[in-house]
Amino acid sequence: MTLLSSRPPQPVEPGLLSRALEVAGRLANDATDVITATAGRGAHPDTKDSPFDWVTDTDRILERHTRRVLAAEFPGIPVVGEEFGADHGADVADYRWVVDPVDGTANYVAGVPWCAYSLALIDASGPVVGVVADPYRGQIYAAARGRGARANGKPIKLMDRPSPAGAIVCTELTRTGPWPGMGEFIERAAAAHVGVRVLGSAALSIAQVALGHATAAVLHSYSEWDVAGSVALAIEAGAVVLDRHGEDTALPADGVLVAAPSVADEVLSWWQETAALL
Repeated sequence: MTLLSSRPPQPVEPGLLSRALEVAGRLANDATDVITATAGRGAHPDTKDSPFDWVTDTDRILERHTRRVLAAEFPGIPVVGEEFGADHGADVADYRWVVDPVDGTANYVAGVPWCAYSLALIDASGPVVGVVADPYRGQIYAAARGRGARANGKPIKLMDRPSPAGAIVCTELTRTGPWPGMGEFIERAAAAHVGVRVLGSAALSIAQVALGHATAAVLHSYSEWDVAGSVALAIEAGAVVLDRHGEDTALPADGVLVAAPSVADEVLSWWQETAALL
C-alpha cells in the first residue's frame, strides 16, 4: 500500500497567492507568444550534455524575461532556472521561484508540437503556485494551493478510474537514454493492457495526468524546474504524488510517480519491481 502523508501544507498569505498566480499566468502567456512565433524557425541550438540536450536563444531570452519580471514584482524571492542557475540564498529562502523556459527543447528545435513553459513558486511543503503553458494547443494550465487547477480558466478535476487497463502512462528518458529498468516497466505495463508514451516534456507528461489524458506518469529522474509547475496542477486536480518508496512527497529527491489515486499502487509496483531486478 502507498504510504500517504498526513502533514498539511503550510499556509500561504492569500495576497501572495493571488499575486503569484496572476504574474505567473502573465509570464506563461508571454512565453506562449514567443514559442509559437519561433518554434522550428531560426533557433540556434548549442549542445549541453548530449546532442539532444539543447539550449537555444529562446530558452535564454524567456528565462531572462522571467527573472526581470519576478525581480520587479517579488523582490527578495530568489529564482532558480535551468539556464542561469540559482540566485544567492535560494536553498534557504522561505519561497523560491523555479522556471524552465522551454521544457522539451529538442521538440521545439525540430518543430515537433510538444513543449512547454513551466513556472512555480515553492515553499518547504512543495509547490504553492504552478503554471504550465502548452503553446501548441493554446492552453495555460494554472493551479494554486487550495484553490484548484484550471485550464484556460476552466476548472479541471481528475476523474479516477478503477483500473489502469486501457489507459496511458507517461514516462521520460533520462539525459543519457532509457532509465534502468525502463524496458521491464514497459513490459509490465503492456501485460496490464496499458500503453506507455515518451513525449519529450516532463512538464506536459505530468500535466496529462491532471487533465485526465493519462492515468499516471513516472519520472525516474528529473530537475525541479521541469516538474514543479505541473506537480502543482496534479495535486490540485486530485492526483497523488509519490516517491519510489510510495511515500507522499510533493517533490521527491529521487524520481516521482504522479497518478490517479486508485491506480497509484499498481503502477508503483511496476516501478519498484523493475528496480528490484537491477
